[in-house]
Amino acid sequence: VRVPRGGLQTKPRALNYALGFCRGQIVGVWDAEDAPDPDQLHRVVRRFRERGPEVACLQGILDYYNSGTNWLSRCFTIEYASWFGVVLPGLQKLKLALPLGGTTLYFRRAALEKLGGWDAHNVTEDADLGIRLTRAGGTIGLLDSATLEEAPATFGQWLPQRTRWIKGWMQTYLVHTRCPWRLLRQLGAWRCFGFHALFAGFLLSALAFPLMFLAIGYELSRPAPFASAPGSIHRLALVVAFAEIAIGVLAALLTGLIGAWRGGLVRLAGNVLIAPLYWMLISAASYRALSQIIRNPYFWEKTAHAPRRTTMGAKRRKPRRPRRTK
Repeated sequence: VRVPRGGLQTKPRALNYALGFCRGQIVGVWDAEDAPDPDQLHRVVRRFRERGPEVACLQGILDYYNSGTNWLSRCFTIEYASWFGVVLPGLQKLKLALPLGGTTLYFRRAALEKLGGWDAHNVTEDADLGIRLTRAGGTIGLLDSATLEEAPATFGQWLPQRTRWIKGWMQTYLVHTRCPWRLLRQLGAWRCFGFHALFAGFLLSALAFPLMFLAIGYELSRPAPFASAPGSIHRLALVVAFAEIAIGVLAALLTGLIGAWRGGLVRLAGNVLIAPLYWMLISAASYRALSQIIRNPYFWEKTAHAPRRTTMGAKRRKPRRPRRTK
């Protein structure tokens, strides 16, 4: 279906246009280069039937067939194994709102139409839709079925994609916090706290990471670290702050290791040790996203893919997936 040209050239606008041509009760979203598990559609139908009408959406697992190309594709693959194998199941277990991914995503059509479809202006329409669905009282389930995709293998591929994702998270956070009391009323105190912790926490940490790294390096390079604070209370506060940073970094590294193990990526686990270098790239993309959201918030940077890639014959592994809560 060719979408008419317009002021917005975004994926969510195309999805909204295509929704009018859909006739089924379940609407699924894949990217063009995706290679889903052969029985994925059967699992989706069974899952919707088992869970009943309270489940409005199912999110599948995204995996990558070219994880061994270079260190960038390896870090990207581990990051996503952590997201789908650790973070999303954790958010679900804590009964928090789940930001959706842009592919391997299935909706009850009635629930999707009730929400008005996708926000055509948001460049991460999936994350926004997950929060909107939760605010409307819908439930999101996780699906034990994976889709293979191509991980960005060059910095030229990776940077525009990550910039767009982070810019979209900034858009989503700004949109949903326009009326904070309404957000609190619709999500409840616990889910509202989780929303702020996830979105604001990620965005602020991505922007602050280089500054924290420089501050730590500067302080540790001094002959007497932490002695520059004027008093004992200030020195204690400085030590506590540095300890919190260290705990956060260790927690992120541990999440990567668990994600690699659960995703059947033990051979890539060593790349977790160089994750801070990858985080520096994420910080660079974050500042680029911040610049774009000020200058050109609705600009959709397309991701370049390999000219021709056969994915259906890609070797599949059997990840150690966590149990899903009912």
